[in-house]
Amino acid sequence: MNKNIILTNQEIEHKIKRIAYQIYETFVDEDEVVIAGIASNGSVFAQKIAVALGNISTLKVSLCEVTVNKQNPQLPIQTSLAASEYSNKGLVLVDDVLNSGTTLIYAVRHFLDVPLKKFKTAVLVDRNHKKYPVKADFKGISLSTSLLEHVQVVFDENGGDYAFLS
Repeated sequence: MNKNIILTNQEIEHKIKRIAYQIYETFVDEDEVVIAGIASNGSVFAQKIAVALGNISTLKVSLCEVTVNKQNPQLPIQTSLAASEYSNKGLVLVDDVLNSGTTLIYAVRHFLDVPLKKFKTAVLVDRNHKKYPVKADFKGISLSTSLLEHVQVVFDENGGDYAFLS
């Protein structure tokens, strides 16, 4: 498998910081924001954004992990926070790669059942191959790829994060 690096560790750190500033600008009038990451890589990306946001703002940041069955997204979605804990607050739904939009749109649908002050989405890589009318409000990079190509993000505990095209 040929790895075509599209984002290095340093570039990912810059994207995280930029997205954190954009979130802060959007939620500057709020006291608290919930960063909800879609399980596995989206959750790791959400944690990194939450840390960056904590470093630049006075916002109270709550983390929430969102579990979506990617093979069958119609199944009930699980969140690590109860709905009452994010009700009437600002929320940012985070994933690593926006591919067809299936995972993101089903996760968005879940949060529409709860009243939120503001609701935004953030992704590291937007592939521009949407099957559903969903967009990322905050994105690290927009990438036009063929349907045969795959974007993968690797979050390494030792700080060797990168994204590649295969």
